[in-house]
Amino acid sequence: MIDVHCHFDMAKKPEIYISDNEKKRVITIGMTNLPSHFQMGINHVKRYKYIRLALGLHPLRAKEHEKEYLKFRQYVNETSYIGEVGLDFSREGFSTKEIQVKSFEFVLDCIKTKNKILSLHSRRAEKETLEMLIEKGIENAIFHWYSGTLSTLKSIVNSGFFFSINSAMIQSDNGKKIISEIPKELVLTETDFPFIENCDIANVHNYLSELWGISNIEVDNLINSNFKRLIRKIKI
Repeated sequence: MIDVHCHFDMAKKPEIYISDNEKKRVITIGMTNLPSHFQMGINHVKRYKYIRLALGLHPLRAKEHEKEYLKFRQYVNETSYIGEVGLDFSREGFSTKEIQVKSFEFVLDCIKTKNKILSLHSRRAEKETLEMLIEKGIENAIFHWYSGTLSTLKSIVNSGFFFSINSAMIQSDNGKKIISEIPKELVLTETDFPFIENCDIANVHNYLSELWGISNIEVDNLINSNFKRLIRKIKI
C-alpha cells in the first residue's frame, strides 16, 4: 500500500510508526510543517527503504516561515518530496493570506527547475493554488484531501495533477462526490495521520473497489502504477 501524505513526526513514537510501515512495505511519505522539523528527522529516515521525508512550509505556520527560508534552501536538495506546502484561505488561515502567498511563491521558485513532487494543502484556496502551479510551470503535484469545487477539480485534472484520498473523504457525501469525479489514473492514497482517526488505507481501497467495479488487487495495482508514473522523473 501507499501513503503519500502523513505526519509520522507527530506520532508519540515516530520510530516505531515508521519501523512498522517499513516491515509492512508501506511506501510512506512523511510531511513536515517546517524545514527545522525536516532537519530533525531526515537522518533518522535515510536508512529506510520504504520511508521518505518531505520538506515543508505549512500555510498554517505562516508566521514562522520567513525565519525558515534559509533552512528550506539548505535542505531542498536532500529530498524529492516537498510538503506540506500550499495555501489556506479558510477562517483559520485567512489572516495570514498575504504571507502564505509569498511563502508558496518562494517554495515554487526554489523547486521549479528541480524534479520534485509537491503535496499540497489548498483549503478554500484551490483555484489560487492551481494558478500558481501553472504560472511557475510545476508538473508533479498531489492535491492532498481536496475539498474544493468540482469546476476547479476539472481544471486540476486537465492539468494532470494527482489527488490523494483518505478515510475521511469516503465518510462524507461531498468527499464521495469529489472522488467520483477524479479519473482513476490520478488517484493516490493517504492517511493524513494523526489528523484522521482510524486512518486505514485498506478501507479506501475497499471503497474504490466498489466504486470502480474492480477487485482490491486491481485497485492496489492501479494505485501503485499511478505512484510509479508520478515518481518517474525524480532521482532521490
